[in-house]
Amino acid sequence: MSDAATLTSPAQEARPVLRERGQREVFCGLTGIVWLHRKIQDAFFLVVGSRTCAHLIQSAAGVMVFAEPRFATAIMEERDLAGLVDANEELDRVVDRLLSRRPDIKLLFLVGSCPSEVIKLDLSRAAERLSKKHSPSVRVLNYSGSGIETTFTQGEDACLVALVPEAPVAADDAPASLLIVGTLPDIVEDQFSRLFNQLGIGPVHFFPPRNSQSIPEIGPNTKFLLAQPFLGETARALAERGAQHLPALFPFGAEGTTHWLKAAADAFDIPELHFLAVVAPGRERAKRALDAQKQHLAGKSIFFFPDSQMEPSLARFLSRELDMKLIEVGTPYLNRQLLSAEMDYLPATVTLSEGQDVDRQLDRCRAAKPDLVVCGMGLANPLEMEGISTKWSIELVFSPVHGFDCAGDLAGLFARPLYRRSVLRV
Repeated sequence: MSDAATLTSPAQEARPVLRERGQREVFCGLTGIVWLHRKIQDAFFLVVGSRTCAHLIQSAAGVMVFAEPRFATAIMEERDLAGLVDANEELDRVVDRLLSRRPDIKLLFLVGSCPSEVIKLDLSRAAERLSKKHSPSVRVLNYSGSGIETTFTQGEDACLVALVPEAPVAADDAPASLLIVGTLPDIVEDQFSRLFNQLGIGPVHFFPPRNSQSIPEIGPNTKFLLAQPFLGETARALAERGAQHLPALFPFGAEGTTHWLKAAADAFDIPELHFLAVVAPGRERAKRALDAQKQHLAGKSIFFFPDSQMEPSLARFLSRELDMKLIEVGTPYLNRQLLSAEMDYLPATVTLSEGQDVDRQLDRCRAAKPDLVVCGMGLANPLEMEGISTKWSIELVFSPVHGFDCAGDLAGLFARPLYRRSVLRV
C-alpha cells in the first residue's frame, strides 16, 4: 500500500478506542454471496457446507424455489477423517453435475464454511484439482466464508483476494489506469463511469467486473479507489501487485463522494476548475436530496453496533451532512489505514469501539437511549420490543447507497425507521 495510505494523523493516534473481546452478534461471510452472485454474471458460488448454510443463503437472498440463482450449497454430511477421500469424491461429483447442467458458468468459487466436516477438506487443493479438470472452460477458485473467521462483509474481501491473482499482470510501461474496487450495483457503476468519463479519467475498470472474462490488467501503473471500507485484504493484495491506493473518504453522501472523486482527479492531474464544473451538478442534487431528509434526522441520536465495517464512514456522513448526534460507533475491525480520512472527520466526542462484547454494548445502548440503533437482525427485534428504533446494517450493503445520486436514498434508509415509529405513536 502507498505511504499515504499507511499514515495516521496525530488526532487519530490520540483518539481513544474502546476495544472489546467477547460474545458477538454478526452474520458469517457466506452472506456476501447474496450480492456477489448478482455482480459477476458468469460466476457461480458453491458453498461447501451444511443444511444450515443452505438455509442461511436461501433466506438472505430471498430466492424463490423455482428461480435459478448463481449459488448453491454442496451439503457435506457428518463424516469422520476416515471418510475424507469420499468427501472429495462427493464434491467432484457435485461440481461435475453442476457444470454439465450450467454451461454458462465460466468461474466457479468453492466457498468454505465452518462445520467440522468442511474444515477437514482442503478446498484450495480441491479448487486446483477441479480447475485443471475443467480448464479452459471453467476456472475454479476458493475462499472462506466461515463465520469463525469472518463477519459478513469480509466474505466479499476474501472473494476479491482470491480473484486478484486471476488478473493479468500489466507491463511496467503500461498507461495509467484507475481501478474501482468493491461490488457496486450496476446503476451506481454506470453513474461513476459517466463521471470519470466527464472528468477525463481513463481507462477505468471495476473490480469485480460484471464478467469474469473482463478482469483488467493490474500493475505498477494501476491506481485504485476502494468503494467499500471493508476491503483491507484486497487492498493489500493489490498493493503487492504494485498497484497504488488512493486514500479518500468513501463515496457516501455529497461530501464523501466529492472527496473520493477528487482523490482520483488529483492522481490523474485533472485541473481544479474542470473538476469543480463536472461534480457541481451532482453535488447540488445530492445536497437537495439530503435537505429533504434532514428534517427527520437532524438532532437525533444514533448508536452503531459493530457489523459491517461501514460504520465509521456512515457515521461521518450522518454527523456532518445530516446533523445527527453520534453516541457510539462500533465496528468489527477498525482499519486505521483505510479509514484514515474518515477518522479525521468524526467528532472528537464520539465513542469509537472495536470488536464486541454484546452484553456490555447493549447495556451502554440502553443507558444512552438513542433515537436510532444500527445493528444486525439478531439484535433488532429485541431492541424494537424495548421501544428503540432500529435499522438493519445488512440493508446498507444490499441497497444502492454510493455516489451523488444515491445520497438521498441512503439518508432515507435512516429516516424511515424514525418516521415509522412516529406514525405508530399516533
